[in-house]
Amino acid sequence: MNLSLYTECETEFPLDITTIANAVADAFFRRFPCPYDVQINLYVVDDEKIREANYACRGIDKVTDVLSFPNLPFDPEHINELSMIEEDDPDVFDPETGELIYGEIMICASKVFSQAQEYGHSPEREFAFLTAHSLLHLTGYDHEDDDDRIKMEAMQEEILTEAGYERC
Repeated sequence: MNLSLYTECETEFPLDITTIANAVADAFFRRFPCPYDVQINLYVVDDEKIREANYACRGIDKVTDVLSFPNLPFDPEHINELSMIEEDDPDVFDPETGELIYGEIMICASKVFSQAQEYGHSPEREFAFLTAHSLLHLTGYDHEDDDDRIKMEAMQEEILTEAGYERC
């Protein structure tokens, strides 16, 4: 798994977000194994950049905590079935590395700190949560109705616990 992290904001992080993101992604892929080497790009951005992306992609003109941009049409009920993938498709596999392009994630730096304070846990735990949450979105999971929300929340907690970022 190749998780590339790009910081596109001026926020100073007093935590090792690369280690956190990799630990969560490793736990995610232990739960949902993939037969290919995977490429994920994670961008940590400021309020304006995520607001612009939220408006452009969802028509919502406000700052959000995380956005996920899946590259594959996953069905969450059959997440390990990758039969839709054509191994010579340059939109699916990076022609230079041969890695499966799983998708991209944007996390809003200010929300990591404000939501950590709001929910009474550490910024490390919040960054880990947003990473797990967005990885599940990349695979088609959502929280639009109560049943889906309950499933997604349970999976998030399992991934976070395995990665060492359980709720205190």
